[in-house]
Amino acid sequence: MALVAIILGGYAIQGIIPDAILLRWAFSPGSGHPETLLTALFLHGSWAHAFMNAAFALAFATPVTRFLGLDLLGIGLLILIYLLSGVAGNLGFALFNLSAAAPLIGASGAISGLAAASARIMAGRDGQLGRLQDPLVIGMGAGWLITNLFVAILGFAPGAGSNSVAWQAHLVGFVAGMFLIDPVVWLRQQRPLG
Repeated sequence: MALVAIILGGYAIQGIIPDAILLRWAFSPGSGHPETLLTALFLHGSWAHAFMNAAFALAFATPVTRFLGLDLLGIGLLILIYLLSGVAGNLGFALFNLSAAAPLIGASGAISGLAAASARIMAGRDGQLGRLQDPLVIGMGAGWLITNLFVAILGFAPGAGSNSVAWQAHLVGFVAGMFLIDPVVWLRQQRPLG
């Protein structure tokens, strides 16, 4: 719920900030501002964009939070996956769009990482993560890939309006989350709940 509040509340605040200031915090591959790899995760292009990311955040952060725990460490590890997946997604976008003029905004890469982490968790048994080759993980990964390839081919997605969708950020964020969950769970096990 905190991620939902940050996404929707952040977009509400965005409405009162001049676009020129907001653009400074959006990610552009050639901007020379590496901090925008993070700040862009907290900006959105429309209410539809913000609501879609909030809904996916709620869906995918829930199993990750339950698995990692609701204590300070568990929440901190959830945020770590979110931020690192988002940064990886933005870097993935940059890799394919070095000369992109339009700035990148949104938390989709971060949420894609949570989706992958959720797949690994749901595929697991007895408090252990599912393997990368588990049918559930492969199925969700294939679904994510196919959906984003359709977005890439068609050039749009529901709720995007006239804005293009950074499908590269989605795919790279997903891969990042699939692998980040392993060290995060190892960190969690160093300080178990209770």
